[in-house]
Amino acid sequence: MIKHRDDQALAVRSLRSAAPYIRMYKGKTFVIKAGGAVFGDAQATRALIEQIAILHYFGVRVVFVHGGGPQLTELTEALGVPTRMVQGRRVTDQKSIDVTAMVLNGLINTRVLGICRELNIDAVGVSGVDAGLITAHKRPAVRMSDGETVDFGFVGDIDAVDTTVLRKLLDNGLMPVVSPLSADANGTLLNINADTVASALGAALNAEKLILCTGAPGILESVADPGSVVSYTDLQGLKRLRDSGAITDGMLPKAKAIEDAIRGGVRRVHVIAYSSPESILAEVFTNEGTGTLIVADINALSTAEQQGGGA
Repeated sequence: MIKHRDDQALAVRSLRSAAPYIRMYKGKTFVIKAGGAVFGDAQATRALIEQIAILHYFGVRVVFVHGGGPQLTELTEALGVPTRMVQGRRVTDQKSIDVTAMVLNGLINTRVLGICRELNIDAVGVSGVDAGLITAHKRPAVRMSDGETVDFGFVGDIDAVDTTVLRKLLDNGLMPVVSPLSADANGTLLNINADTVASALGAALNAEKLILCTGAPGILESVADPGSVVSYTDLQGLKRLRDSGAITDGMLPKAKAIEDAIRGGVRRVHVIAYSSPESILAEVFTNEGTGTLIVADINALSTAEQQGGGA
C-alpha cells in the first residue's frame, strides 16, 4: 500500500486556499516593479521571476518594471563618473545617461528576458521610448530646503503615457518587461525613477495591483527596526509615516509613487521584500500577506484583511 505524502496533502490544501484568489485575479492586470538590487543575486532574481511566472500561468496580465540602480552605480564609478543621489533620485549627466541606456535596456532587461525564456514565459522587452509608451520632459532645476539649487540633468518627469503597445502585448498573452528609460518629444533620452514609471503604468492600465519589490520587508514604522513592518495603511497613514520621518531617502520616491498610483485608480499597492522566495505569492494568495498593503481608505478593508494585510 502506498501512502500519500504529507507534502502532497499540503500542496493540495494550498491550491484550494488559493483558488478563490486565482478566480478573482484571472484576467486582471498587475504591475510588478523590482529594484536593481535583486538583479545582483542570480538566485534571488530567478526566485522572483518564478513567482511572476506562476501569476502569468494563472492568467494574470503581468507588466514587469525593473530598475537598475546598483548596477548603474557600479558601472558609472568604474568609468570614473561620480554618483549623486538627492532625495532618493539620481542626478544624471550626459555620460551617465549613456551608461543608463546600456545597463537598463541592455544588461538587466535582457537578463530578465533570458530567465523568462527558460521558464516558458513569452516576454517582450520594451522601454518608455518604445512606441511612445512614456513621453517626458527634462526636470527643471530644483531649489532645495537648504537653499542649494540642484540640476538633475537628464532626469525626466512624465508628461503622458500611451499604453497601446502594452495592451497589444497583454492581449496576445505576452508579458512586457519594461525599462524605465524614456525620452522627450525630441528624442532626448531621460532617466525616470522606476517606481514612478510603475505607478504611472499602473494608473494608465487601471491595474488591480501595483507590487513594489524592495530590499525592505515592507514599510517600516521605525527605519532602525526591520520587525516594525506596517501590515496595512492608507493614504492618510502614509502621510503620517512620511511626516514622522519613518519614510526617508529611497523610500520617498516610493511613497510618492504609491500615492499617485492609488489616486490614479490602482486599487491596491503592496510593498514586499524581494529576498523572500515566496513573498509575491504569499502577498497575493493569502489574507496574511508578507509586507505592507496600501489602499485609499483602510475602512474599506474587510475584517479578515485588516487582521492580515495581504491579498
